[in-house]
Amino acid sequence: MSDVALHGKIVVVIGGASGVGFAVAEAAQAEGAKVVIASSQAANVEAAVARLGGGASGSAVDVNDEASIADFFEQLGRFDHLAFTAGDWGGAMFAPTRDLDLATAREGFAVRFWGALAAAKHACRTIAADGSITLTGGMLAHRPMKGAPVVTAVTGAIEFLTLGLAVDLAPIRVNAVCPGAIRTDVWNSIPAEGREEQMRRMTERLPIPRIGEPNEAAEAYLYLMKAGYTTGQVLLVDGGGSVV
Repeated sequence: MSDVALHGKIVVVIGGASGVGFAVAEAAQAEGAKVVIASSQAANVEAAVARLGGGASGSAVDVNDEASIADFFEQLGRFDHLAFTAGDWGGAMFAPTRDLDLATAREGFAVRFWGALAAAKHACRTIAADGSITLTGGMLAHRPMKGAPVVTAVTGAIEFLTLGLAVDLAPIRVNAVCPGAIRTDVWNSIPAEGREEQMRRMTERLPIPRIGEPNEAAEAYLYLMKAGYTTGQVLLVDGGGSVV
């Protein structure tokens, strides 16, 4: 892959105001791309655009509202690559089957699955024919755990959506990144005094025994943008957790 593969390209990151999404935007910009970020809160978008500088732009987009997504892509016009990283897991999503609130369970698909599908639906109208769409899954699709059947289902659904879109939207390439434990703001819900210890316990048995950093996950998205002969694939970025 050429070091200039993204130079001058327009890269859209939905969910790009923070966490892995911001790291993707930052990395793409460092390779010469024109970055456009989208997120649900206008203030967060403005702050992220200011941090990026260098001609980055952004818009507030509600991925639960198809009209909002449609308008975003219509206003954007032609572009080259889309990374969809929007959505954080709410605590209520982690519940054993017997205690599930089904309304909450349905909501769990809203951003990560239905939002991703809506983005693909409208992005494919103006994306370059040799462009790419990269979705975001999660390791529970590969390593289910007790108390998380719905989250496991959502992450699995994203991976199968990736396969379906890769065939249906060809020659546009569609792939997904499946991150393991990555140091993002979602960890801030854990009190600081116990946060590092919990991270250590979660990762001590991994072949790479530490938590991942957002910029490390971002490398996977950039690879998939530039890998012109790769589609329908799920790239695991998990410190080797899938092999132990």
